[in-house]
Amino acid sequence: MGTAYAKCYDPSGARYGVPTFPWRLAPDDLATRRQLRAKGLRPGGQPIAAQVMIRQRGRKSGAKVAYLYRVDKALPVRPMTSRKWGALALAMLARRTCPACGVIYSYCLPTSLGMCLLCHDAQQPHAAHAADLQGSTR
Repeated sequence: MGTAYAKCYDPSGARYGVPTFPWRLAPDDLATRRQLRAKGLRPGGQPIAAQVMIRQRGRKSGAKVAYLYRVDKALPVRPMTSRKWGALALAMLARRTCPACGVIYSYCLPTSLGMCLLCHDAQQPHAAHAADLQGSTR
């Protein structure tokens, strides 16, 4: 086992307080939230059973961590109710509607602009037009 893996290998939990395994080397009876979701399961309120860790120099903490849950204690995913589907549809409609002009688009509007591109461009003075105005006043 290399030194990078050795720093991330703590099956007893003495170093990190929870059993820790190197990335992709966790036991098969443990899974991350995404892995549980792919199987149609959810953690269901159970505590974190272990974690997988990979050392990264660029991170402030020095490592990337993913928490693991026991597959045998996981519960099935709750089905979506008609009210949840309706709330999700309204939320997506709000993300596609321009608050300035009220047009509904087939895509989500950029949150950085807060409106559709046409309304944003109409509010911004064009740089070429502004340069022409400055040149004609001299």
